[in-house]
Amino acid sequence: MTDRADRSGPARPIPALRGAFTFLTRVPIPGGVPADWHAFRRSPWTFPVVGAGLGSVAGLALLAPSAWSAAAGYLLALYLLGGVTHADGLADLGDAIAAHDPDRRRAALDDAALGVGGALALGVTLLTTTLGVLALATGFTGGQSLAGTTAYRVVLAAEVGAKAGMALLACVGRPAHDGLGSAVVGDVGPWSLLPVVVLSVPVVLAPPAGALPALVAAVLAGPAVALLVYRRVLPWLGGVSGDVLGATNELGRAVALHAGVVVWAFA
Repeated sequence: MTDRADRSGPARPIPALRGAFTFLTRVPIPGGVPADWHAFRRSPWTFPVVGAGLGSVAGLALLAPSAWSAAAGYLLALYLLGGVTHADGLADLGDAIAAHDPDRRRAALDDAALGVGGALALGVTLLTTTLGVLALATGFTGGQSLAGTTAYRVVLAAEVGAKAGMALLACVGRPAHDGLGSAVVGDVGPWSLLPVVVLSVPVVLAPPAGALPALVAAVLAGPAVALLVYRRVLPWLGGVSGDVLGATNELGRAVALHAGVVVWAFA
């Protein structure tokens, strides 16, 4: 449990970042003490920072000699660094949505077995993510050339946007129940979104200027997905759980990649 001293006052940046990387990734970070966890809970600005770190590394896969190699390298980097916890949350939420009554939905969230709903949610989301990266790695969308630098930045913006969606739920949502994931939600309010926005803006402002619409679409897709997921689960779950956060991340990334590609093709 968090004591009163842990929850009062602004969190220090370094412990907050250590806590964020420990919670959101599999990257080995020295520290990992309870104070880091509590600092992270009060620092939603760390979400897009972690997203920028993951996206900048995973996007290097676009340097691969073929589109399929790039897609494979991207997914490998993504889940080696980010882990599968968020994907597990998506699977649990998929099983819950497939159920027909609130009691069975809550039971599905606690059931470790993978059901049809979870398998379908994982499969469709993974396929959507793969196709989005393939479109970026191929370099052509709707007859327009998607330059390598822009493709890399769409990947980066998509990851920042997915994490910004998680931060949005942490700031405006309410916790569904006691648990590790729900503990991230409710300690801060809507005003804590301001630094999240400030830290997300740089990924869309760097040159070339022609990429701006695609990058904005990729960044905004994550928060848009977060709001849709929250609206869907609120009536029967009552708030945000760790599974909801994980599903928001996976779905937000998949939609963001395609949003960037589509806007680039038609902008």
